[in-house]
Amino acid sequence: MKNKYSLLFALSSAALCLCGQAMAAMPGGETAAAASDYRAVGIGFAAAVTMAVCVLGSGYAVGRIGSAAMGAAAEKPELLIRSLLFVALAEGLAVLGFVISMMLLQKI
Repeated sequence: MKNKYSLLFALSSAALCLCGQAMAAMPGGETAAAASDYRAVGIGFAAAVTMAVCVLGSGYAVGRIGSAAMGAAAEKPELLIRSLLFVALAEGLAVLGFVISMMLLQKI
């Protein structure tokens, strides 16, 4: 399982580096409009990766925490409210990723 996440991180890092190299390799005769197009593509890709990683992490956390919370609530019902707080914290990760990706898209 750990290897999947390290592979995903390595691939996203490589893609971001390639976007940066493509922007740096532009010939000197290109106009400012072409440079802004490359910048927009890079920012859009960064927003997509941010949203994808945050949602995948949040989904994984909610799945693990939610199942543990329901197991604990089956044994002790008074723990339900306290354990749902942790599920809400994990869900906040997805909301935070959405906000950051929207902030990135405002830069385009």
